[in-house]
Amino acid sequence: MKKIISIVCVLFALLMVFAIPATAAQAYQTYTYSIDGKPLLSPDAYTPEKVLNASSMGLDTALKNASDMVVDAAGNVYIADTDNNRILILDKYYHVKKVISTFENDQGLLDSFKQPKGVFVTEDRTVGGEDKKGRIFVCDTANARIVTFNHDGSFDSVIEEPESELFSENAIYEPIALAVDAYERLYVVSKQTSEGIIVMTDKGEFTTFIGAQQAVMSVWDQIWRRFQTAEQRRKSEKIVSYPYNNIDINENGFIYATIYAPELEAQMESAIKTKVKTGVYAPCKLLNPAGDEIMRRNGFWPPAGEIDYTGGKAADTASDISRVEDVACGPEGTWTIFDVERSKIFTYDYDGNLLFAFCDKGQQLGNIDLNTMKAICYQGDVFLVLDTNGNVTVFKRTEYGDTLIRALQHQNDRQYDLAIDDWKEILMRNSNYDAAYIGIGQSLSRSGKYEEALEYYKAAYDTENYSVAYKEMRKEWMSRFFLLIPVVIVIVCVVIVKFLQHAGKINKRVAVSKTKRTFKEELYYVFHVIFHPVDGFWDLKHEKRGSVRAALVFMGITILSLFYRAVGTGYVMDPQSKGQANILMQVLVVFVPVLLFVIANWCLTTLFDGEGKFRDIFVAVGYSVLPITLTTVPATLFSNFVVVEELDILKLVIALGFIWAGFLLFFGTMVTHDYTMGKNLVIILCTIVGMAFIMFLGILFTSLVMDMVGFISNIVSEINYRL
Repeated sequence: MKKIISIVCVLFALLMVFAIPATAAQAYQTYTYSIDGKPLLSPDAYTPEKVLNASSMGLDTALKNASDMVVDAAGNVYIADTDNNRILILDKYYHVKKVISTFENDQGLLDSFKQPKGVFVTEDRTVGGEDKKGRIFVCDTANARIVTFNHDGSFDSVIEEPESELFSENAIYEPIALAVDAYERLYVVSKQTSEGIIVMTDKGEFTTFIGAQQAVMSVWDQIWRRFQTAEQRRKSEKIVSYPYNNIDINENGFIYATIYAPELEAQMESAIKTKVKTGVYAPCKLLNPAGDEIMRRNGFWPPAGEIDYTGGKAADTASDISRVEDVACGPEGTWTIFDVERSKIFTYDYDGNLLFAFCDKGQQLGNIDLNTMKAICYQGDVFLVLDTNGNVTVFKRTEYGDTLIRALQHQNDRQYDLAIDDWKEILMRNSNYDAAYIGIGQSLSRSGKYEEALEYYKAAYDTENYSVAYKEMRKEWMSRFFLLIPVVIVIVCVVIVKFLQHAGKINKRVAVSKTKRTFKEELYYVFHVIFHPVDGFWDLKHEKRGSVRAALVFMGITILSLFYRAVGTGYVMDPQSKGQANILMQVLVVFVPVLLFVIANWCLTTLFDGEGKFRDIFVAVGYSVLPITLTTVPATLFSNFVVVEELDILKLVIALGFIWAGFLLFFGTMVTHDYTMGKNLVIILCTIVGMAFIMFLGILFTSLVMDMVGFISNIVSEINYRL
């Protein structure tokens, strides 16, 4: 009985232990993205606190298709209740203070809203020595105007539709969102205006368009437009841009604007996959007042919402890119967008690093019904989400989120020692958080501790910041060895020249010698071949200046050079390399293509009057690959001392080596078979097709052999079973 009671107590204790995580489970999982696009789970930066509805706000009528929401400096919340034709003003505790539905306009007449979709609030400020009162700006969408109110809700003015010849002939002014800068300039998003964001004064005077989204035109449309008159192009101007859907402005007067156009999905997807740094097809842009796109995209992936949208732990079954419909500026340069297709929220820092993604679709507290998320905004350390069901979900920032924001604050205030402590505290909770490694690296770098910063940048695969820090280290190193560097360069150049002169003398002496070629002389002859391919390959075949053993040596050297490239490439050139490589794989990479080429070329040239034997072709190929080594080895060596801006030069050098080898291979086969250039080109192309055919036969044969082995094995097993 004692044993039974003990076992029951242990089982009960275990059940209590396993029950705790279930009751404490969150409605969603917070995550970031790794450099290879895989979600990395993260502690929650925000947790859901409550959901507000009309009743909890103190309203008698439920919100209906609410479209926008903003918060002022005092914490008051403003909501555009679109289908109820009203603006709601809530205090910081989310109780209704005022409802603006009707007002007396500047004509002294009773007026009202019609489908208001946007709202923005400015604070009291001083501009150029003049005091400016804060106002409430309302996009009265269906009335095609903007109405302004004082903070107490009293009517101020009506800003009518702007007029300009720059508007297209069929343009319809439907303001759905706006932002106002410190100089009372209005940046208006109009649903039917594709020329960009409308900029005008608070009196309604049109200034300009900014940030027009580039469209995609078919090749036929591009050709046709060249034959159109200026008037015809102007009338069809709508095809060159798409309208934005929302907007916000940060404390520096820079404008965040979001856009979603189904016609651009392919271009947006391509920009995400290729990690494009420009904002041509970005779903969110950062514009300065002049309209220039200035967003920093220094993260692993461009700020575009979901990355793993084809499936994964963090992604659902949605297969399309994120549909971004709002943006909100947060504390310390952070900004947030949401994906209405997945009900997910993504927060970035000013440099474009993903800080965290959270929320999800569903009915549980903290989740939002699919395709209902409408607006987002910050209220201090609280994050608010408005949906079209008339609910506002309140998210409270966690201790982890507070630490993250504090780290950004210390970094922005140049208190780098404090920022390092904050980032290290974050890493203690989330060792996979790349933004923390980057933050520590930036703080160390700005403190002049470049060498220490490099290790943290490496941990986060941040080649951009790594290059900045390494460039400073390299400057210090070069200043110390300023006189030694040119001396080393001169010595290396002299050694190369002397060696080539020495090789030239040996090759000239051997050319007139009647004695048998030594192995050393066969090796030296390659330096004549690579610089004089026509004469070199002729003598290689007819004068027997080369050999199979020398060709094998050059292939071996090529294998070693590629192996060195795999293990010795610098961090900036290959940040994900672990410095590991399989020498056997490098052998296969060289010998398999060489043997396929030699066999296919020999088979074809035997049928088409080729004069080269199998041995001649193999030797010609072997003597053609040396330029790969001559460019790969120094490029790999220098890859350890370059920064990101210089990588293109090294890549060009490596590419030139392969082009050089291809050039030699072409002339080597042409001279070996005594073909004309045209005929040799055709044979080379046919050789490539032959290589593919041989590979196909090899795979087919291997498959058949495996099937036969499996069949025989099954028969043997069956016989053993019967016996």
